[in-house]
Amino acid sequence: MHTCEKIYTDVPIGHVQHRHPGHCRFVHGHNWSFALTFACEELDEQGFVVDFGGIKFISRWIAENLDHACTFAKSDAEGLRMLAAFPHLFKPYVMENCSAEGMAEHLFGVFDKLIREESKNRVRLLSIRVGEDSKNFATYAPKSA
Repeated sequence: MHTCEKIYTDVPIGHVQHRHPGHCRFVHGHNWSFALTFACEELDEQGFVVDFGGIKFISRWIAENLDHACTFAKSDAEGLRMLAAFPHLFKPYVMENCSAEGMAEHLFGVFDKLIREESKNRVRLLSIRVGEDSKNFATYAPKSA
């Protein structure tokens, strides 16, 4: 198996941990990073797992969906009411769990699907490491990756 890693950094995203007892229960933001580890069994004709210049669709997806967005958990009724009342104040992105761990799992599914489609199933996502600022990280790698 061959692997390579692409890192996307300094993506400003807000979120709220509505079940947290401390200060994370308030809407706040981080500069997020996403380290994607790609894998394949056979390199392409250039000798690459992926041509980094050929995966700009991932940076476009991040820019369109997450850059300056505010993520909300599907279970955050109060946050979703706030979003409904003030839609002009948010670029919303709703997912199951907007913690770093939840974001890693969610984005794994998004990016794995994109890279498999683009590569005609030659390349898959092996893991994703999500960072909140430069101090806190969560990694997701499914057993079957």
